[in-house]
Amino acid sequence: MNRRELIKAFAASASLTLAGRVWAAPATDARLLVVFLRGAYDAANVVVPVGSEFYYASRPTLAVARPDAGNPNAALALDAGWGLHPSLRDSIYPLWAKREIAFVPFAGTSDDLSRSHFETQDTIELGQAVGGSRDYRSGFMSRLATELTRVKPISFTDQLPLIFRGQNQIPNIGIASVSKPGVDDRQARLIREMYAKGDLANSVSEGFRVRDDVYKSVSEEMMAANRGAVSPRGFELSARRIGRLMREQFNLGFVDVGGWDTHVNQGAATGYLADRLGELGRGLAGFSEEIGPAMWRDTVVVVISEFGRTFRENGDRGTDHGHGSVYWVMGGGINGGRMAGEQVQVAQATLFQNRDYPVLTDYKAFFAGLIQHVYGLQQASLERIFTGIKPKDLNLV
Repeated sequence: MNRRELIKAFAASASLTLAGRVWAAPATDARLLVVFLRGAYDAANVVVPVGSEFYYASRPTLAVARPDAGNPNAALALDAGWGLHPSLRDSIYPLWAKREIAFVPFAGTSDDLSRSHFETQDTIELGQAVGGSRDYRSGFMSRLATELTRVKPISFTDQLPLIFRGQNQIPNIGIASVSKPGVDDRQARLIREMYAKGDLANSVSEGFRVRDDVYKSVSEEMMAANRGAVSPRGFELSARRIGRLMREQFNLGFVDVGGWDTHVNQGAATGYLADRLGELGRGLAGFSEEIGPAMWRDTVVVVISEFGRTFRENGDRGTDHGHGSVYWVMGGGINGGRMAGEQVQVAQATLFQNRDYPVLTDYKAFFAGLIQHVYGLQQASLERIFTGIKPKDLNLV
């Protein structure tokens, strides 16, 4: 399926009516995975504003060199103004060449200026306006799942994240550390019997079913590795597991990856941030390989973080809490190979509060526009997911 066919498949999604509500049916094989980089990754050293003299003046030790074919530590050319961190040369850069990834600079929370990890993570996961009362039992991906039919959501996390809290019971599992279930079959049967006549009966049974299915799937992978396959590590291993599970069972997923709070000794082309980026890039490339070419064409992966980091480096050769960030959108049917969304010249005059990237693409408008096209959602459904938000169409699918 080419990009034109993918768009037609998304646009042709059928509608069903239930209890007076129009429910959008996603395209049969459409899959969406949201990857949350917790800790606020330094977007300016990942998607590098190589056309900005101000960038190089602001980062005397952290700046990544302009594209140079003879320098392995130089940024990889994206377009005249932007480059990609060299640690992503073999993982993400090939997706750019195939037009399977787009970057959205100057993205983030336009109404949350706290620069607090926890507050801004909550803001994004809730997808609700800042100020006044907020419903912490209603995350925006949970509301999205409620609006869809044939949806099979899962959170690849140890605890159910705020983004998936809501009316429906959504399974979660810490995919990075899957081990033999601590509750054996006999104990599981007794627990099911305890809840058999209560309101939680279905949730308990479904929880054990998902646990067993995931353990079986991961165990098979581990056995294959023991027969001579190279065992991936960290996020690389997790991402391949996620790819396998989303290929076979689930079509709406969330995973978070930590380790991005780089206040000290962040590094430039090499160092701490470069190592983390290498792991992330290989993981995402592994996910695309594991899910397979056919399903990759019908899959959208969105990589976000709570905010960016200060544009100028600090005295500890790191960066501090900022504002605007850069989002990634990946998939075999993505209109990629480009920088998407509103942009401004990267200069001191365009900084937010003279320290950070501004936010020109609000995360709620971004997600509303994206899921509107992926699932063919009507405005009434979008309003229930993001109240009062006008979708922003970035022509990503």
